Amino acid sequence: MILKISEITTPGKIFPLRMANDLDVGSNSLQSYTINSNPHFHVLTRNRSDGRKLPELVLDKALDREEQPQLRLTLTALDGGSPPRSGTSEIQIQVLDINDNAPEFAQELYEAQVPENNPLGSLVITVSARDLDAGSFGEVSYALFQVDDVNQPFEINTITGEIRLRKALDFEEFQSYHVDIEATDGGGLTGKCSLVLKVLDVNDNAPELTMSSLTSPIPENLPEIIVAVFSVSDADSGHNQQVICSIDNNLPFILRPSVENFYTLVAEGPLDRETRAEYNITITVTDLGTPRLKTQHSITVLVSDVNDNAPAFTQTSYTLFVRENNSPALHIGSVSATDRDAGTNAQVTYSLLPPQDPHLPLASLVSINADNGHLFALRSLDYEALQAFEFRVGATDRGSPALSSEALVRLVVVDDNDNSPFVLYPLQNGSAPCTELVPRAAEAGYLVTKVVAVDGDSGQNAWLSYQLLKATEPGLFGVWAHNGEVRTARLLSERDAAKHRLVVLVKDNGEPPLSATVTLHVLLVDGFSQPYLPLPEAAPAQAQADSLTVYLVIALASVSSLFLLSVLLFVAVRLCRRNRAGGRCSVPEAHFPGHPVDVSGTGTLSQSYQYEVCLMGGSGTSEFKFLKPIIPNFAPQATGREMEESSTFRNSFPFS
Repeated sequence: MILKISEITTPGKIFPLRMANDLDVGSNSLQSYTINSNPHFHVLTRNRSDGRKLPELVLDKALDREEQPQLRLTLTALDGGSPPRSGTSEIQIQVLDINDNAPEFAQELYEAQVPENNPLGSLVITVSARDLDAGSFGEVSYALFQVDDVNQPFEINTITGEIRLRKALDFEEFQSYHVDIEATDGGGLTGKCSLVLKVLDVNDNAPELTMSSLTSPIPENLPEIIVAVFSVSDADSGHNQQVICSIDNNLPFILRPSVENFYTLVAEGPLDRETRAEYNITITVTDLGTPRLKTQHSITVLVSDVNDNAPAFTQTSYTLFVRENNSPALHIGSVSATDRDAGTNAQVTYSLLPPQDPHLPLASLVSINADNGHLFALRSLDYEALQAFEFRVGATDRGSPALSSEALVRLVVVDDNDNSPFVLYPLQNGSAPCTELVPRAAEAGYLVTKVVAVDGDSGQNAWLSYQLLKATEPGLFGVWAHNGEVRTARLLSERDAAKHRLVVLVKDNGEPPLSATVTLHVLLVDGFSQPYLPLPEAAPAQAQADSLTVYLVIALASVSSLFLLSVLLFVAVRLCRRNRAGGRCSVPEAHFPGHPVDVSGTGTLSQSYQYEVCLMGGSGTSEFKFLKPIIPNFAPQATGREMEESSTFRNSFPFS
């Protein structure tokens, strides 16, 4: 027998069963019914009016389909015979379901972790609910409960319960989500659970640097000056949030951590603007995440100038050249100084420093332009008066305090050929001409005299050359070009004129060359050898030259007669011998020089020469002797006065 009983059937409900048949009668016929023991049913035997017995099944306890959807009972019919006989029948009870069970989730609270960089559509978690009911009452559908569809980053599959990502997650925006999930069966009953989803941080945010203060420019020479203050941050968490800061190692700056996430950029030591005036500093902030992310921030720091450098001249000493006879205010050169500082600290002013020689009139000689260091000659310079001089130039900057330096300038005056040769001997003073006596027996190359000249210039401007410009008898005399010696060019003869006039040209080597002329008178004398007279020591040189001129005139007048000349020579020889025996010639002091004419051998002369004329006093006739050049012998035993007089004479004629 099959019975279908709803699980909502209340206890006490009677369910009639089919009767059993027993062919016996009386006490051997069917007497009762029984069922096997169970908690839900028992059986009653009811007597019908026709005497048949009817089994009835009584519900003792409510059925629960979810607990036991089907029951199998055995109904036994017993007769009253002896021995008793029985018959059995199986009763199948099918419990009919009602929607008496709501869906239930496997967990009341689900927890999940999702990296913030998960792609869209990726599976987050799967939830599951079951309903003990059957049929449509046991079919469950899923939905998110009380959600904002706009901001909700998740979606659930209504059938499978899979929760997937429909919107990108951002740990820095939301670190976690709490989601309620509802399961509904076919009968409308629901069950709920909660999902707590934690967003896992990934290192997807680079560090950030915020500059609080920046000082630029900064003065040089100040140690440990604070250049910048800044803070760093990272939106990530954990190791991803930890950062380190760094700058280039080759920069004179260091980073010092301050409170919390603040850092200061400090100069490691004094800076030097002259070495480097600008620094481009790149601050690198790196987090400790994987992979590491970094941020770079560049700043430019300028170094302001401090007046710590004195002006420096391009040369420690300058040598300038200026040609004499220059025009006043002539630009003669420049000095230059540079200052490594900047701005007004580098502006240089030039000045002339007081000369070390107090006798040097520097202020009247040169001036300097204070702005550019140009030097000017204030007046015309004369080489013969001032060959060179030195002075100091100062360069001062305009810093505070002002710094300065100095350089030495040597100004050399370059000689110009502005001086003509000057003839020292023979003198050309407008008096009676000088006459040189030459014996007719002189051989070729006989030294007649020497023209002595000097030039006030220097260098090649003072190189003198001599040449015979005019001669009474060309070819008889010659002049040596380099020393001015006048010599006979050939042997003399009786046919040569007695008097000769020679014009000697003295020319320097300047450009253009300057020259001077001197006239010589030469008298040829018969019978002269080369007499020697002692050197007079007391007469002045100028008086000797004048006396020589007078007696030469007398001698020329006396030559007209050979007889008279012989007598005069005989008398002169006798008188000289007499005076030699007496010690020396008697020379009137008022008319004759105390020293011979001494021409130093320096400059264009090869040696020193002395020309002397000694005239005899006390004689009724005027007599003279011609003396050849005598080379003085300055022996070591010469007295100090003689050396002093010789030095004085030489210093009075600066031969070149």
